[in-house]
Amino acid sequence: MNTNIETNNSGIVFPEVINNFRVYNDAARVMGTTGEISLAPLQAMTASVSGAGILGEYTTSVAGMFQSMSQEIPFRMIDRDYFNMLNTGEQSKIVLRSSVQQRNRETGGTLSTQAMRFVFRGHPTAANFGTVKIGDLMNASITLELTYLLAEIGGVTVLELDKLNSIYKVNGKDLLADIMKQC
Repeated sequence: MNTNIETNNSGIVFPEVINNFRVYNDAARVMGTTGEISLAPLQAMTASVSGAGILGEYTTSVAGMFQSMSQEIPFRMIDRDYFNMLNTGEQSKIVLRSSVQQRNRETGGTLSTQAMRFVFRGHPTAANFGTVKIGDLMNASITLELTYLLAEIGGVTVLELDKLNSIYKVNGKDLLADIMKQC
């Protein structure tokens, strides 16, 4: 498969499915997660704006400010990686690497793939040890309160949010640059 097809603004490449994925911890080892991970949503902090010159009110998002982000990491079985993530004094780093299968519409549907990567850092806020049953999975999980999130598509950073270092970049643009200069 050709892995070098580039997406452009005319929409030539049509992303289809996640072909495969793996989860790594800070030591770059594959972790024993389940077949599905729901990614943490980003929800902006908001404020209600009203007053003279405004007809009523509206809600605005506060630039670079986001509500609490919790990322659940599921485990088929509890292992040492699971317990390494329970240290509340250290942030865990999780890397999710996936391959996105896509079709090129211009070439009549040529199949290609593109890398997608998410990096999470956070401290544990919950541990679910799961269940113990003969011949079955434990379905355990750990929930991290995220302070860092990075998303890459095709090796290009499309989102970086670092709550502890006041970094918020989207598609390479530093959306807090002016604010940080003013403070």
